[in-house]
Amino acid sequence: MQKIKTRFKLSFILLCLMAIIASCTKTSTDDTSITGNWKRSSEFEGVGRTEAVTFTIGDKVYVGSGYDGTNRLNDFWEYNQTNGTWLKKADFPGTARNSAVAFTVNGKGYVGTGYDGLNKLTDFWEYNPATNAWTRIADFGGTARYGAVAFAISDKGYVTTGYDGNYLKDLWEYSPTTNTWIQKASLTGSKRTDATVFVYNSKAYVVTGINNGSYLNDFWMYDATTDTWTEKRKITSVSDDSYDDDYSTYITRSNATAFIMSNKAYLVTGSRSGVIGTAWEYDIANDTWAEKTGFEGTAREGSLSFTLSNRGYLTTGNNSSSYFDDLWEFFPDADQIDTDN
Repeated sequence: MQKIKTRFKLSFILLCLMAIIASCTKTSTDDTSITGNWKRSSEFEGVGRTEAVTFTIGDKVYVGSGYDGTNRLNDFWEYNQTNGTWLKKADFPGTARNSAVAFTVNGKGYVGTGYDGLNKLTDFWEYNPATNAWTRIADFGGTARYGAVAFAISDKGYVTTGYDGNYLKDLWEYSPTTNTWIQKASLTGSKRTDATVFVYNSKAYVVTGINNGSYLNDFWMYDATTDTWTEKRKITSVSDDSYDDDYSTYITRSNATAFIMSNKAYLVTGSRSGVIGTAWEYDIANDTWAEKTGFEGTAREGSLSFTLSNRGYLTTGNNSSSYFDDLWEFFPDADQIDTDN
C-alpha cells in the first residue's frame, strides 16, 4: 500500500510540473501575449464593396470605385474624422472599375489602372479637392493591368506589380509637373499581384502577394532617391522562437491591406486559401513582426485602410458574396474589448 501511495504522489507531482511548464510556454495564440482592440466606427456611407481605392488629402480621406458583387462602381466619398461623417463627392469619370490603384501628390489624388469586367485598364485621373473635379492625365506608362500597388514619395507617384495576363514587377514613376511616366528600377524580388504597400520616412515597403498560386514571403524596401530596392527580413524568418510555426503560416497572404501608426506598420485581412482576419505589427526600425489581435469584424479580402491623425482605420472588402461598408478603428496597444463593437 505504501508503494502505491508513493507512486501516486510522484505522478501527481509530475503532472503539476507539466502544467506549470505548459502555462509558461507562450504560443502564437496565447491571448495574454497579444494586444490590440478593434472598435467599430461610423460606417462608410456608400454601398458595400471590395477592391476599391483610397487616398488621403490633408485631414480628409477619399474612398471610391470597387465592385459590389453585381456592378463596378464609380462613386467617391470623403470622410471627415472630426465629426465622423461621409460626404459624397464628384463621381469618378472614367470607366467604373475594381482593383485599381491610387496615390496622393501635392494635395491632389490620382486614380488609375484596374479592371472593368472585360478589360484591363491604363487610364489615369487626377482629383482636385478644391474644385471637386476630375481631370484625365497621361495614361499609365506600363501595360494595362489590375491588382497593382501604388504609393507616393515626395512629389512623385509610383505604380508597381500587378497582372496583365502575366505577373509583373516593373516600377513606373509619375511626375505631375511634366505629366509623364518614366520606368524605374523593377522590384528586385518576385513578380506578383495583389501585394501590399506602405510608406514610412520616404521609403516604400512592398510585401505579400501571390504568383502562380504561391503566397510570397519576400519583403522589399524602395528608396526613390537612389532608385534601389533593399531586401528586408523574409516573412518566414522567425525572430521569436516561442512561436510554434513559422511566420509564413500567419503572415503570407494576398489582397490584404496595411496602414502606419507612429513607427509601426499594420498588415491586416486578406486571402490565404480563403479569407483571413489576422493582424500583424511590423516594427520598421527593428525589421521584426509581432502578432496583434485579429480583426474583430468579419474576415475579408479586398479591404481598404488609412491613417488620420495617427489613428488607423479599416473599411470595405468582401467575404465570398458578402460585401462590407463597416468602418473599424484599431488601437494596437489596448487590450481587446468584446463589448465595444
